[in-house]
Amino acid sequence: MALFGLFNKKKKESLDKGLEKTKESVFKKLSRAIVGKSKVDDEVLDNLEEVLISSDVGVDTTLRIIERIEERVQRDKYVGTDELNRVLKEEIVDLLKENNSTDYDALSLPEGHGPYVIMVVGVNGVGKTTTIGKLAHKFKDAGKSVVLGAADTFRAAAVDQLVIWAERVGVKQGMGADPASVAFDTLSKAKAENADVVLIDTAGRLHNKINLMNELTKIKKVMQKVIPDAPHEILLVLDGSTGQNAYEQAKQFTLATEVNALAITKLDGTAKGGVVIGISDQFKIPVKYIGLGEGMEDLQVFRKNEFVDSLFGENA
Repeated sequence: MALFGLFNKKKKESLDKGLEKTKESVFKKLSRAIVGKSKVDDEVLDNLEEVLISSDVGVDTTLRIIERIEERVQRDKYVGTDELNRVLKEEIVDLLKENNSTDYDALSLPEGHGPYVIMVVGVNGVGKTTTIGKLAHKFKDAGKSVVLGAADTFRAAAVDQLVIWAERVGVKQGMGADPASVAFDTLSKAKAENADVVLIDTAGRLHNKINLMNELTKIKKVMQKVIPDAPHEILLVLDGSTGQNAYEQAKQFTLATEVNALAITKLDGTAKGGVVIGISDQFKIPVKYIGLGEGMEDLQVFRKNEFVDSLFGENA
């Protein structure tokens, strides 16, 4: 348990359970990749490449991982297949470190911002509004005062959903007819009340990228009339179960706005958990949160060591 330091044991168990489908799939494929082999050779590496790509790690990231393992094999002269798991974990953790996925307390807010403003973006159906509700719960549990803004005014269900979350969590909420006016009013309210955190929900229509870009830019400009450096964080929510489609969404949203944090949801229902590694590597944007189920506590702060251990740890 030393590896996990202060990481809560219950949360680690929840992480293990949430990534179970991916882990089972990876282990079955890994077992086939090394059957009859005692040494990591070209054939084993070719098979490992297939395992990682089929787990939605992505081609470019997979090739980077394989290259690192090849260098390790050459340097150490001999790496047995019994060591492959350990080497694989170490190289992926190192890769995540290089991609700015530094472990930190995501709920500990930087000082000097007044309200810390998080604009949440993502297509409809990825769990964006639910993620906002769970984040509000986490911040409130951490002793922060929270205000929610329902700026996805094109989808009545999203506004209703955020109202329900605000009531469940016990936080304040701003709403209105126009996305930009919602953002303005919500930030004004949060500033006047000295709130710690503002979470702004936004529309998730990707069929017209220009409209999306214009709308997000307008919301940002209106926010800055109230708080000049807002938003401090643009959090992109992606559905991990969509695999390669999540990469495309990340590409579109990073072109449309300055995304600087990621939340990857629905990992409990898929064998595509490798998408977390690939997206972090491809876009060099830190994954801050991962979603592992429907419960209020099932949104976890991402910690790379624990994630990689749950994904590639010793199979029970």
